Amino acid sequence: MLVNVGGTNGAGIVAFDKETGKVLWIATNDEASYSAPTVATIAGARHALFFTRAGLVDLDPANGKVRFQFPWRSRNQASVNAATPLVVGDLVFLSASYETGAVVLQLTAGQPKKLWSSDDALSNHYATAVHRDGFLYGFHGRQEYGQSLRCIDLKTGKVQWSQDGFGAGTVTLAGDQLLILRENGELLLAPASPKPFRPLSRAQVLPATVRSYPALAGARLYARNERTLVCLGLGK
Repeated sequence: MLVNVGGTNGAGIVAFDKETGKVLWIATNDEASYSAPTVATIAGARHALFFTRAGLVDLDPANGKVRFQFPWRSRNQASVNAATPLVVGDLVFLSASYETGAVVLQLTAGQPKKLWSSDDALSNHYATAVHRDGFLYGFHGRQEYGQSLRCIDLKTGKVQWSQDGFGAGTVTLAGDQLLILRENGELLLAPASPKPFRPLSRAQVLPATVRSYPALAGARLYARNERTLVCLGLGK
């Protein structure tokens, strides 16, 4: 079990034995973030990728050896890094708000090569973007200021379409479809396509405010706000 505990004396990231709770290794002095780590195989090697408060940390999950650290955070002390690192082949997409922006890194021989970065492409506040067929879909901008729902090209950052003033929410990929759950409780189903945004269906499923990610299990979608849990049948 790998956890971004956040601490000094080398205990920023900690690996625990899931059966006993025994500490297996510790690494970095980074403070904790709101981002969940991800583990992926890149060029035949296992990588544990953490978006800590300071930036990206790539380490060997077997022993905690740090391969590299890539600083990526706002100068604003009140800021957070919340979106999970997104791995597509040998590319890693990082994104944060607070005038930080997005960056795509290519891991060449274990070291990062920056392909592009921008605060005008897809700056995620708290919701992680999703990927399909070379394109990313997610929410751009600060949650408080009326976010845009966007599609961008992964390798260039070019915006394919943008639904401005869409409000905040989450995006879940289900096959070739996007399940978009807005903070106001509206659920939309739309194709995961770089062509102009055209929702297939939409329904008000919960009262505001909805910030939790839904859970998809087969043809059922579970969603909640602070007081209500709903289960929705999505059909075959």
